[in-house]
Amino acid sequence: MEKAKRKLLAFLTTGLTPEQLAMCVALGIALGIVPALGTATLLCALAAFALRLNFAAMQLVNYFIYPVQLALLIPFFRAGEWMFGSQHRELSVEKIRRLLEVDVWAAVFSLWTTVLHAVTAWLLVAPVILVAAYFSLLPLMRKLNLERVAPGAAAEPEI
Repeated sequence: MEKAKRKLLAFLTTGLTPEQLAMCVALGIALGIVPALGTATLLCALAAFALRLNFAAMQLVNYFIYPVQLALLIPFFRAGEWMFGSQHRELSVEKIRRLLEVDVWAAVFSLWTTVLHAVTAWLLVAPVILVAAYFSLLPLMRKLNLERVAPGAAAEPEI
């Protein structure tokens, strides 16, 4: 099991600087909590491609952050309602799930304005999360990079 973990970590971090790895994780977190279900994967893919970051690492973070995305769905809906002064809708994750099960397109049209308002609230919060996550993770990624590059030995000097 430990060998598999090391191989996975090596695969996800190969060719990345600590700064790039921290950005992969921070973007995976910030984009992974977008309050528009089904769009986080696409956003992470576009960001990875545009910024030339590790797609697999970002998607892995996106996958693990999914429960947080669900937990923040209603708070983002409420923030959007508050920001735009729109009518309060009695929604829960369970009600949204049932709406999607019955008719996806009807759910999309029914929740369109609510989701748009929530995404606007997310757009205000996401940069703060991105910056906080990046600068919180950077020291850890630098430490991991040193251990990966030269476990138990000094790194070769640059010429």
